[in-house]
Amino acid sequence: MSGETLPGVEESTPSRIVLHVDMDCFYASCERLREPELRGEPVVVGMGYESGETFGAVATASYEAREYGVESAQPISEALERLPRAEAGTPEPSTEADRDADVGHYRPVDLDFYKSVATSVKEILHECADVVREVSIDEAYLDVTEETGWRRVPDGDRTLAEGYARHVKQRIGREVGVPASVGVAPNMSAAKIASDHDKPDGLVVVEPGDVEEFLAPLPVDAVHGVGPVTADRLAEMGVETAGDLAEADPTALRSAFGSRGVELHDRARGIDDREVTPTGRPKSLSRESAFAEATDDRGEKRETLAALAADVAARARSRDATYRTIGIKAVVPPYDVNTRERSLPGPVDDPELVEEVALELLTEFDGEAVRKLGVRVSNLSFASGEQARLDGWEGGEVDGGEGAERRSAPIDEDGAVNAEPEGQLSFDDLGDGA
Repeated sequence: MSGETLPGVEESTPSRIVLHVDMDCFYASCERLREPELRGEPVVVGMGYESGETFGAVATASYEAREYGVESAQPISEALERLPRAEAGTPEPSTEADRDADVGHYRPVDLDFYKSVATSVKEILHECADVVREVSIDEAYLDVTEETGWRRVPDGDRTLAEGYARHVKQRIGREVGVPASVGVAPNMSAAKIASDHDKPDGLVVVEPGDVEEFLAPLPVDAVHGVGPVTADRLAEMGVETAGDLAEADPTALRSAFGSRGVELHDRARGIDDREVTPTGRPKSLSRESAFAEATDDRGEKRETLAALAADVAARARSRDATYRTIGIKAVVPPYDVNTRERSLPGPVDDPELVEEVALELLTEFDGEAVRKLGVRVSNLSFASGEQARLDGWEGGEVDGGEGAERRSAPIDEDGAVNAEPEGQLSFDDLGDGA
């Protein structure tokens, strides 16, 4: 009987559990970290809005700004017509009347800052799942099949998978301070659609067996892979919803769109066999902690940083990773991000050294109030074999030295400060707009 199935008994293969995490209006959310007064206000991040500038575009617009017709990739001149800019240099709105004024708060694109925030989010995602595919600065897929399940909790109101997704979402909000929408489904395309379904700050779960029913009433351009041109061509064929696409003649779709037509037909029916393929090992590991209120207490800062250093070093050891750079991050009010780091002669696995270097770097901020502290090890190596130590190491110069930048230190695509970038993201790659 080996390899056979008994009559009347179906083989049971647990359905994959995929999370799609999409940061809501990410650039605008980052700006609100620096300026909490902007919460609830129309925020436009872009370029070309300063007086005398003749060209520019919107990188992202908050949901409040979208109510005025401001959209991502829109010419900045059109955005300013729809939503005039609040006077530069004036105080942020303090009264209800000020908040009711039809003006927007325009801010320049600060990719270095956004990448540093994104790195904090990515650290959480990699802690929550062994398989993470980073799509852009503000979007990722997680395969959490090994971490949770589709079983329902005892009261039957939700699945374990929903609880796990809520845990991921809440960690991002609590530890980083930016909102995320999360979709949960048995495949990638359905998870992507689910995360878009209830923005902003949404959580939508589509259980196995419910995917096609969930998709059916949605407009056809909700199907992952259907853009405006394809949607127009499908409309000419009488296909206007995902349900229409699911019921369409696959031969006609193949004739019109080639193999892609069959793929879209499958996705509309809830069929997507793609695996979540990881984007590679991390280039850095970090841990951050925010204080309830900004503190200048030297003992409290040192105690917090020492705990963070121990945690980061333990995580590196658990992954058999060595590191050549140790750094800290100190966020001072209102939200100025300071980064300092030290390069080592060679790769090491040395928790005591991580704490020693981190605390030494922290002395630069003695007497200064901080809102958040972080420790990072970067320039990672995962080669097997005996790990190195630098016993007796005397230390080197702090990279950047006196006068190092506070908000624009060079950060690579994974957020490692001044760490020999292996390819920068272009503006077109960032995909912030949802």
